Amino acid sequence: MTILDKIIERKKEEITISKSKISIDELKNSEFFGRKSHSLKESIKNRNGIIAEFKRQSPSKGIINNNVAPLDVASAYEQFGASGISILTDKDFFGGSFDDILNVRNQINIPVLRKDFMIDEYQFYEAKSMGADVILLIASCLSPNQVQEFTELAHELDLEVLFEIHTEEELKHFNSKIDLVGINNRNLKDFKVDLQHSVQLKDQLPKDTLSIAESGIYTLEDFKYLKEKGFDGFLMGEYFMRNTDPAKAFEEFSMTI
Repeated sequence: MTILDKIIERKKEEITISKSKISIDELKNSEFFGRKSHSLKESIKNRNGIIAEFKRQSPSKGIINNNVAPLDVASAYEQFGASGISILTDKDFFGGSFDDILNVRNQINIPVLRKDFMIDEYQFYEAKSMGADVILLIASCLSPNQVQEFTELAHELDLEVLFEIHTEEELKHFNSKIDLVGINNRNLKDFKVDLQHSVQLKDQLPKDTLSIAESGIYTLEDFKYLKEKGFDGFLMGEYFMRNTDPAKAFEEFSMTI
């Protein structure tokens, strides 16, 4: 069983528990459910293209940074030009929580991506209720039909879709309603990073698709290489979060690009 298999197995258990505690109707009555979402597509075009991530830990790296507050980091990301903020909400494998989004939502004015493993429609209502603007659909977790159905549901809830692929086979999951396509430089099954592989996949996307390079961007040189190859956006977490002061790290990086 791969790490991804273990995550999905645990996610199914979590969703069952959540459904037993809070109904979709209750989620619809939450503070943020009726708010107008910010557009990540537009923000990618108008700011620096970086979706800066708040992430405490990962299955491959263990604890990355467990000593900083989401709002301190997110505020700096916005201040220094980030197009969006990605916040992990998976608890068991990434140390995240719904509160990490709730605690920043009223304090920032750029899009927030709920980064999680979305496998059930219930999670989309959760995402809307916590104030997310964008959700992640991972091709390796879903069938093409699920990607289509979940994209339509997300749009009904005024959420944009970042669709993630890693293999040529997963290109078959793509549909024209998807807002942005993320190409994960890291294989979710063995966690190896291959930037050249991502560039080759990008070249196979339909023309005018907004492309996001995800994960495994460890240096300024990596960033520049991917930008030169035509990526529109960059999902970056560890590069900043592995620093004692992620806010300062992002400020310094933003001055060099």
